[in-house]
Amino acid sequence: MFLKASIGFIASLPRSASIMILMLLAPLSSQAEETQAVDIYSQEQLIELIRSKQYLTRVEGDDCQLVQDIEARAEVLKQPLYQYLWGEMLNYGICVKANPPRGMALLRDSVAQGSAEAMVRIAEYYYHGTFVFQDKERAVHYVLPAAASGDLPARMLLVRLFGEGYGSYRDFELGYHWLYNDVFSDEATKKEAYELLKVLEEKIPPSIVAKIKLQHLKSR
Repeated sequence: MFLKASIGFIASLPRSASIMILMLLAPLSSQAEETQAVDIYSQEQLIELIRSKQYLTRVEGDDCQLVQDIEARAEVLKQPLYQYLWGEMLNYGICVKANPPRGMALLRDSVAQGSAEAMVRIAEYYYHGTFVFQDKERAVHYVLPAAASGDLPARMLLVRLFGEGYGSYRDFELGYHWLYNDVFSDEATKKEAYELLKVLEEKIPPSIVAKIKLQHLKSR
């Protein structure tokens, strides 16, 4: 708008002066055309970004234009996926000053609202000891409800934890059953799940493993 309003003024100047001003303004006009407003992410987009681990890269790639919108949806509207995103931005200082205590609190708020994505993320932090003391039993506590709801990343992490001997032995059969009967969208994930199940098989009676596989055959 500023550039358009200036056209009349520039036209009234001597030709040499107007040409010089237009040359100086040309880069500004080009930048204005190249800068486009970014729409806030839909729930579907945000889930895909979280699942692909691209959410922070996307926020940076959008030149941090959505910081205020993300914060409002997390802090005011209390939307679970945006609590997750805003919490992670605070954890890693993406477009804002890093504040892991607040970031982790937001992830827990998201968990309290039933976000499987947040359950898995906090479980991963306890599994690796990132921002918190490593506590794999606590990781089981966080990831088990997400696995029960049908979340594949949660089931993968849960079976990994069971295979390492964490969690309740009585849940091992259930974790094996869930992952063995899941559906995989790519061969890499299917292969990873197979390897995790092979490890867990060593902690479950062969008769139980055979029963689960037989049930799977009957359900096909």
